[in-house]
Amino acid sequence: MKKLLTFVMAGGKGERLSPLTKDRAKPAVPFGGIYRIIDFTLSNCINSNIRRIHILVQYKSMSLARHIRMGWNILNAEVGEYIDVLPAQQRIDEHWYQGTADAIYQNLYSIHIENPDQVLILAGDHVYKMDYKLMLDAHRASGANLTIGVVRAPKDEASGLGVIETDANQNVVGFAEKPQHPKTIPGDEEHIYGSMGIYIFDAKVLEEELEEDAKKNTSHDFGKDIIPQMIAKSSRKILAYNFVEANNKDVYWRDVGTLDAYYESCMDLVQISPQFNLYDREWPIRTYQLQYPPAKFVFAQKFGGRRGAALDSLVSDGCIISGGTVQRSILSPNVRVNSYAEVEDSLLLEGVDVGRYAKVKNAIIDKHVKIMPNAQIGYDLEKDKKRFTVTPKGIVVVEKGAVVEP
Repeated sequence: MKKLLTFVMAGGKGERLSPLTKDRAKPAVPFGGIYRIIDFTLSNCINSNIRRIHILVQYKSMSLARHIRMGWNILNAEVGEYIDVLPAQQRIDEHWYQGTADAIYQNLYSIHIENPDQVLILAGDHVYKMDYKLMLDAHRASGANLTIGVVRAPKDEASGLGVIETDANQNVVGFAEKPQHPKTIPGDEEHIYGSMGIYIFDAKVLEEELEEDAKKNTSHDFGKDIIPQMIAKSSRKILAYNFVEANNKDVYWRDVGTLDAYYESCMDLVQISPQFNLYDREWPIRTYQLQYPPAKFVFAQKFGGRRGAALDSLVSDGCIISGGTVQRSILSPNVRVNSYAEVEDSLLLEGVDVGRYAKVKNAIIDKHVKIMPNAQIGYDLEKDKKRFTVTPKGIVVVEKGAVVEP
């Protein structure tokens, strides 16, 4: 692993997650109560014994950079270990990053300094567990110039994925971005290989391909440009690596790129046996948390009175359920639910205050929103559409810092 250099792509705008990305980059969006989305990729790195990591940021990166500084300053620089945040520096020309490939091209200087054998490129906005060492071993054993992480998915999901076409030996022979009529897995006409946005390049090959792409008028993207460019060359060997989750558990990989996908992935965590296990001590997910006191539930009047309770929910430190009821929801730190309030099937991010007799369901409430007494969210979608964002599946999203009146 010492001859591996890792780049985490964390500069995307995340426009489909707006308004959650109004003031933050997509990888910095909270997830699962106490985490940020990027925590899952970085935890995979640490658990895979990867110790040289560059995080490439660009848009609205302040909260992401602060989170990395405060929560991920855990490696020893004296022995060459680091997690560095690299903003766009216009090192090559006067442009900001034009695409995923251009982001790496503009940081070739960092690769030259480290002189790695291989370069691992990851997306900072996916939720999954993966031991990258297994993929690196497969790459080296195959003699491939590029290995692409792929996940097996139903054919009808192809329109939302980059689809990798392979031969019977897992060699990549084609790529299509969100095709309507995708090439399926050899021997399996009902499934396709979706690209996970995970690449391992031999360092020399990566530099050559980036230099060639930089001279062309392209979108400078790995999926759209670099992979087809390499497929066209008989001298390049490209391997598709079938995703195996850490600890050989059921495969779980989510691109939480839309509000509905984000909501559904979070809500899976409140199930009795969720697909994604946050409590797996063999593969810990780390993050940064402020020092809040324990969650507190107060008032237990049995008949007709106040009762502070949370059922089938995740409740973070600092929360106070003061006579309200929470069901099938996730509460980030320092949330308060006041007397007789009802919260159902919702995500409440840090610092949300739900007033007395207020009712919230099927909603994502961003940080520091104050919901006034008797206000209702999620009960009248036509009214909600005039004030908030409502997703195609009817999830109401209230932006950061809003005050919600009855």
